Amino acid sequence: MLNLVNKLFGSSYSRRLKSYKTIVDTINKLEPQIKSLSDSEKIEFLRQMVRIRRFEEASLKYYNAGKMGGFLHLYIGQESIAVGTASLCGDNDHMITAYRDHGHALAVGMSMNECMAELYGKKTGCSKGKGGSMHFFAPDKNFWGGHGIVAGQTPLGLGLAYGLKYNEVKGSALCFLGDGAVNQGSFHESLNLAQLWELPVIYIIENNGYSMGTSQKRSSAFNNCLAGRGDAYGIEWDVGKGNDIYEVRAKTKEAMDRARNDSQPTILEFDTCRYQGHSVADSNAKKYRSPEEIDYYKENYDPINVWKNSLLEEGVIDENDYKEIDNAAKDEAKESATFAEESPFPEPSAITDDVYFEVDNQTESGKQGKHFFHD
Repeated sequence: MLNLVNKLFGSSYSRRLKSYKTIVDTINKLEPQIKSLSDSEKIEFLRQMVRIRRFEEASLKYYNAGKMGGFLHLYIGQESIAVGTASLCGDNDHMITAYRDHGHALAVGMSMNECMAELYGKKTGCSKGKGGSMHFFAPDKNFWGGHGIVAGQTPLGLGLAYGLKYNEVKGSALCFLGDGAVNQGSFHESLNLAQLWELPVIYIIENNGYSMGTSQKRSSAFNNCLAGRGDAYGIEWDVGKGNDIYEVRAKTKEAMDRARNDSQPTILEFDTCRYQGHSVADSNAKKYRSPEEIDYYKENYDPINVWKNSLLEEGVIDENDYKEIDNAAKDEAKESATFAEESPFPEPSAITDDVYFEVDNQTESGKQGKHFFHD
């Protein structure tokens, strides 16, 4: 019990969870998650996290080699949040996120090939080479992007939840955002409607401590945590360690049960750390935070190492198993770059395709230029 408590409540997280009752409640939530997972599921989570990291590292390598342009927001250091939450999703659960979307895309089952090709701007990309890094989509997997406007996805996530309730479908909409996006007006408007209309939306704040290059303390007024702003709207909220899949799954499952069964919203906040700058264009990344800060997190809280060590301790894997997983991920990332390199660019004439469904499919309204109105 003591080892579990120490593992769960170290670092800044201990400042948020001060009462014994909270500690006991958290452990009680985690226990079913620990017991319910098979060894193969645990290994699969490790494989997915490693795949995300090796994909991101390859993306950075080829970006720096001039193979792609535009923005590139890397998910390195946050892998356990996307993998843990996506692992709980069923047919009626949906995901939507902001511009740091590569990890979520891979976690829901998108291939490295279609993702890397999109970064290269190629026709074989998930958005046909027109979206780039910030606009990965997979409607067939209930993954709705990838959005470049800060907090712009929050009302869209609300809309996904509204659609579920309107159609009387028991499901949930998981909407991810960063700690900087919580200060945007559209997010607060979404919270108001989420509670007013009792919608099954779960807002998941991936708190890496920095809004681009501005620390949380300098950008946000808060009392212990950002998720607590839900109190103003009567919305249930919770906080957790984003580097621990057991905890991510436990907190998220409770929120998803609330959404599916009671059609009620939730705000979750997971502490995490991004190892790279806000994007590759963030030239001041080493100035607004010290290398020691990042190194300390890597050494003590890296999500892949935390999960890997947990599986080693449980006897689920050995070091050779991990090497095989790691090498396979590296090979897959390298092969995806070859696929992207050899894929064709979209034809210039296709630039106006995929803008309006009505036009592409020659519906009656599309022929008349009435894309939004029917009279």
